[in-house]
Amino acid sequence: MTHLEELVDTLLWEGHQLYPYTPSATKNATPTPFGIVYPPAYAAGGPHTFARLKLQCIATGTDSFSGTVVCLQGGEERRIELSLEQPETDFAFGPVSGRAWMTSEDFGGMIRVTVAVENETEVEEGLTRTEALESSLLSTHVVVRCAPGGRFMSPIAPPEEAATAVMTCANVNTYPVLATPGDDAVLGAAIILPDHPQIAPESRGSLFDSTEIEQALLLHVLALSDGERAELADADPAVKAMIERAVKATPEDIMALHGRVTMSDPAPAPSAEADADIRGEQSIVVDGRTFVRGRQVVLRPEANRNAQDHLLDGRSATIERIYIDYDEQVHLCVTVDDDPGQDIMRDIGRYLYFKPTEVEVIGS
Repeated sequence: MTHLEELVDTLLWEGHQLYPYTPSATKNATPTPFGIVYPPAYAAGGPHTFARLKLQCIATGTDSFSGTVVCLQGGEERRIELSLEQPETDFAFGPVSGRAWMTSEDFGGMIRVTVAVENETEVEEGLTRTEALESSLLSTHVVVRCAPGGRFMSPIAPPEEAATAVMTCANVNTYPVLATPGDDAVLGAAIILPDHPQIAPESRGSLFDSTEIEQALLLHVLALSDGERAELADADPAVKAMIERAVKATPEDIMALHGRVTMSDPAPAPSAEADADIRGEQSIVVDGRTFVRGRQVVLRPEANRNAQDHLLDGRSATIERIYIDYDEQVHLCVTVDDDPGQDIMRDIGRYLYFKPTEVEVIGS
């Protein structure tokens, strides 16, 4: 299985079942997948329900493309293959029927590719969401590939020469990103992703919740009660296969999911030139008080701050950054002086944010 195929498979089953994975669990009573293509009669009832999915992307270097629509229906994986030679097809998956199609058009020396899938299933009016899902395509994803020599422009950060063309792309019910190192494939995902999304190399396989912490989920599976495991004996095949794989995990497997720690020497002290390049203001005057990066302040959180912030009341902190937002509001980014992890927070840019009215300048 290629990286792209593994990525699509992981995204496809996202949300299929959630811990504790038992059919009687409240969270599994009604599926909560993304990328739903509803029947038209139900989709018309709201602005955020769709009876179709449409992906558009920009490519150069070739006029040969193919597309694959992947989705779940009735708890099974379904696929639709498209090409410019066979650009349209009707489909019927159980009670769900519709059509998928693909086109390409010249766009000033570039090519705009469109792939769409439409649910044409006829259902009666007034269905509940649970009933509508039975006549829907779930977790619908699209992969568009180009022939060798071609490449796609990033749908989310296009180069300047392609920005105008990319802005004309009208994507519905999908979030396209570049999917391969050679930029010869675009993935229309059901959730927002960056270009070139990756699966952690430590991953042992999908737990149907792959945006969560896999180590924690695996430990949860191993902690299932005897009653829950007995109930899973009648679970659908995908869930049973996942449980069987999970219970075989060794302590070493679980520890391997704990992540990676990269050791390196401390960063050198910034030079005067590097210090001048740090984002934000060096100093600022607010209501007659001067705030300078690197100076110490005493934190005095406002009454409406959360309880965690009030634990910092009276603590000394260092101003690491001074930012001004689009509304001309000043934000002081600080690290707490007696925090044992202050140096780490500073190195990774993990700051606490306070208003000028929430601090006292030491020595003022």
